[in-house]
Amino acid sequence: MEKKEQPVFGIMYHAGDSDAEGEHSHDMYLITWDGRPLHVHNFAGVTSFDVGHRHRYAGTTQPAPSGVPHTHGYYTITSFDDGHMHVIRGVTGPAIPAPGGGHYHLFEGVTTVSGRIPHTHYYSGRTTASL
Repeated sequence: MEKKEQPVFGIMYHAGDSDAEGEHSHDMYLITWDGRPLHVHNFAGVTSFDVGHRHRYAGTTQPAPSGVPHTHGYYTITSFDDGHMHVIRGVTGPAIPAPGGGHYHLFEGVTTVSGRIPHTHYYSGRTTASL
């Protein structure tokens, strides 16, 4: 099988997180993959009802290549309810074809622990469709 090169274009910058041994890292934000622009999806929802309340959340996924099997990372912070908020983070499922064209992704998980009574919330949903 012949290995195909995939041209990738992105922006790299120093993350500024040097450790005690002088090591540091860089973050790279891809802009194209195999000559195609990357895309993102929006997502939003409401968490499960736990400890007498629920939270709303909304965000945009991390970019991913179009036209190939892929997933997206996501990260957001919930609404401030009952005196606290939670972090939502994960990776979507693979692309699912949308009836009108394009695709969407399913996601689900459990928030971080927070609150005066420490607890988590369950969340799940689907991203908006993208071409």
